[in-house]
Amino acid sequence: MIANELSKLIEIRTNFLTYLDDNIPKKSNLIEYDFSDYPTLDAKKIHEHFFKLDYQARKLRGFLVKELDIKVK
Repeated sequence: MIANELSKLIEIRTNFLTYLDDNIPKKSNLIEYDFSDYPTLDAKKIHEHFFKLDYQARKLRGFLVKELDIKVK
């Protein structure tokens, strides 16, 4: 189950980064996004991608805490 949820997290992260790659050019070093010509993006789309990523990470965290019997404060 954890491997499946981790795969989902990786897929969601990849989709989020693909969205950024498709909408924001990178600086000449090809690593860092260049926001200088794109001061605004579709906030709703960014939120959708981020929410999916955050939700999946929190879901996976819950599985790991339970499976590994981690004490969380």
